[in-house]
Amino acid sequence: MENTEEPSPLRITPTVRALSSALRGKRPGVAHGGGGGGGGRGRRGDGEPAAAAADKLWFKESSAKNLRSRDFLSPTTMLHTLYGGGQVPPTVLSRVLSLRGGGVLPLAGGEVMGEGLRVRVDRAASFGAVLAGGASEYMKPSVQRQGRVVINCPALHPKPNALPSPGTLTLGQLRTVLVADHTGALLRRQGFTVSYCPVLPEGSDITAFLHTLGVDWPTVPAGWSSTEEKVQEALAASPYREEEDPSQRSSGGGGGGGGGRGSQTEQQEGGGEKDGALRVNLKRYRGTVCPTWHSWITPQQTARLRRGQMKDASEMKYGDQGQTWDDIIRVMTSATIRFELLSTVHTSPVTLDVQKEGGVSTKGPRGLYPEIPEVSQLDFSALKEEGEWLLLFNYLIPFSELLDQSGQSLDCEGGGARVCKFLVSLSKDFSSYYNRVHVLGEPLPHLFNQMFCRLRMLRALTDLYHSALETLHLPPIRQL
Repeated sequence: MENTEEPSPLRITPTVRALSSALRGKRPGVAHGGGGGGGGRGRRGDGEPAAAAADKLWFKESSAKNLRSRDFLSPTTMLHTLYGGGQVPPTVLSRVLSLRGGGVLPLAGGEVMGEGLRVRVDRAASFGAVLAGGASEYMKPSVQRQGRVVINCPALHPKPNALPSPGTLTLGQLRTVLVADHTGALLRRQGFTVSYCPVLPEGSDITAFLHTLGVDWPTVPAGWSSTEEKVQEALAASPYREEEDPSQRSSGGGGGGGGGRGSQTEQQEGGGEKDGALRVNLKRYRGTVCPTWHSWITPQQTARLRRGQMKDASEMKYGDQGQTWDDIIRVMTSATIRFELLSTVHTSPVTLDVQKEGGVSTKGPRGLYPEIPEVSQLDFSALKEEGEWLLLFNYLIPFSELLDQSGQSLDCEGGGARVCKFLVSLSKDFSSYYNRVHVLGEPLPHLFNQMFCRLRMLRALTDLYHSALETLHLPPIRQL
């Protein structure tokens, strides 16, 4: 009977695990669908371990320089540990290069060199496998999970006889709110049902301000608190609740320093709780978000400043567009503030350059071209530019595993920073590629295949951007 099973999406972690098993002389046990815990992007220099389970036998390369000659490397020191003199037996090398299926990237070849055993991926086959279905399997976590999560954000809890307001909110507290918002979005992508505490009064100034930053915090009619009380009671009754150290409490209330250094979360399986929900409590932390001038600046002032910069940049390029660009400017303002406050790991202070001017740049289309054919009609061996493989290998393929790791790490240690840094790094590498390569070349038939392959890749990268930005509640915009 013909095997009609759909091939598994390519994953970094299963590839590294299979390579490790094969190098040890074991029968490879390849996990389908990939998983968290490894396989992320390596360092910009010599690479980094791609999976903890692999005992550092293999490194996934990520720098453009190293990717010219190899995609995975087992260093000489590791080869000496496994084999006398570091000489890999031909049968073992053959086993490594014959790995197939189960999410393992197709391999094109490998050899032992001075730096170790280096392996190259079949890049044309990888492009075809990833882009064949529009790369949709790479835009979501590889595994859907189930459960309920309550995210408690002390920065929004009311002070005695006073609700939080835009005027009293600090940048540190806003940072805590954005971490909570982003964490909830990541957990929902994993399949969890997420609730937030506290709920805010409907129509209040604080909810309107948060809405301008893309934060849709849950609200209830003013004076209605039954749900709030139930959540508070459940949190108070939890055997895993935090006992706050009074020495760590700041006089500011409502989250103290507001999580100025961010927000650490504590997570436990709520087996002893009546509702069985997972509790994620954003603790109070001292710390600051430091502007480069003004001894103190509020989130409202920061938002007005960034909006003015976005508006000035827009008018400088396109002239006064009136109300037409209001939504775009709002999204750009929200994106700027989110990236400034989330790009740094929450346990570290953030320095804001409130005098920094924003800038925008775009490239326009060069003409009309034929309709893009089906993927099956394209020859992806035409994608030979090193930047193309770097974008696929470092971003498109690993993104699903990045979402897996974010969903499994409910302590939020660097969760927001990981996605922000991923997007910043992607933007730098994509900008370098796009400024160097003419995607839309001359409309000549012999150039169409390469152009169409590149356009398919750009379509997948667009979806990647949209998927990552969605976790930050940033809608895509049509034009910069």
